[in-house]
Amino acid sequence: MGLRSGEPGLKGPQRAAIVRESEATVLRWLKRDVAEGIVGLQAAPRPGRPSEVTAADRAALLAVVRRRPRSWGLPFSRWPLPRLVDDLAEQTRIRLSDETVRRALKHAGIGLSRPQPQISRPDSE
Repeated sequence: MGLRSGEPGLKGPQRAAIVRESEATVLRWLKRDVAEGIVGLQAAPRPGRPSEVTAADRAALLAVVRRRPRSWGLPFSRWPLPRLVDDLAEQTRIRLSDETVRRALKHAGIGLSRPQPQISRPDSE
């Protein structure tokens, strides 16, 4: 689409503008394309620390979050993330960070909404 070497009229900055990436990224892609062909442009596995969330942890988290807090006898209608983290820690004996739990939920297609403040009428007294 204009990035491959079959487009000789385009310069690095023009190619970068087309795909909205930096010129350095586009040049790296072109080098990989020349060296490895189209297969070289596929995303490679990235190294990193393995996920702290096991399949069992994820199942427990989803079982908790799919039920409303009131059905657990709690005095609120939506899960605040810190409370969800605490409940998961009680069930699994593993303390995960708020961000780790949020990412696990996002991976499952679940987003927590922030509780909205309730505005009440002023006291008549």
